[in-house]
Amino acid sequence: MEQPVPPAQPPHPSRPAPHAAPAFELLPGLSDSPVILHVPHSSRVIPAEVRSGIVLDDAALERELDHITDAHTAELAEAAGGLSAVMPWRFVNRLSRLVVDPERFPDEREEMLSVGMGAVYTRTTHRGELRPADSDPEPLIDRCFRPYAQAMTDAVADRLAATGRAVVIDVHSYPSTALPYELHGEGPRPPVCLGTDSFHTPPELLVAAREAFAGCGETGVDSPFGGAYVPLEFYGKDPRVAALMVEIRRDQYMAEPGGPAGPGLTRLATALAALVDSVPG
Repeated sequence: MEQPVPPAQPPHPSRPAPHAAPAFELLPGLSDSPVILHVPHSSRVIPAEVRSGIVLDDAALERELDHITDAHTAELAEAAGGLSAVMPWRFVNRLSRLVVDPERFPDEREEMLSVGMGAVYTRTTHRGELRPADSDPEPLIDRCFRPYAQAMTDAVADRLAATGRAVVIDVHSYPSTALPYELHGEGPRPPVCLGTDSFHTPPELLVAAREAFAGCGETGVDSPFGGAYVPLEFYGKDPRVAALMVEIRRDQYMAEPGGPAGPGLTRLATALAALVDSVPG
């Protein structure tokens, strides 16, 4: 029987994270699993020294976190790992994407710079001011973005060394109604959107994902969000690294915009586990 999953209690955004809290965490799976479930946007934690550079008051920041956080996706990945026959590895961001967004390009290649959402955001989901437009992103990129990118690179390299390949499955969610920051929000918004990369998403991985999520409603491809995360060291270079983004529409498993999870989370975790198990060891 599916049981509702109680929501995690997020720290108040103006309070520092616990002293020893990691910025990110690699949670081991089985040694012969090539799969890494990557969870980059599930946290609401903003350290005090980062909070001081954000112009929103506490109430407005809470609302922004409701909209921008992929709530409960860390719990979803954890549940899927526990249900999988071959437990995958999990790489989980323990800081909010309002600190840095580890999935952005850290330079002018990033199209989201046009709405103030490069690696370090200066605008909100509703295109209001988050940080002053002239804020220097480099300190946060040096302190947070680059160590994260290196750790994820190392995790992928480790799976390549152990199994001969790596399969990065990004676990995300998105709102049922488009937010103003979205550059491609006019397209379909299916219950499950699968983001692909022309180099790193093999057709059989996409087929497996469609089959795994068939019981969760319609699946779409690259709308409203497309692409798949691969560390830059391997991006467009190493075909042994496969990648797929799984974007789940939030009304399928939680109360929007930032409310508790419901029983849909268990159904989706089961589907994600089926996708993990479809990847041969």
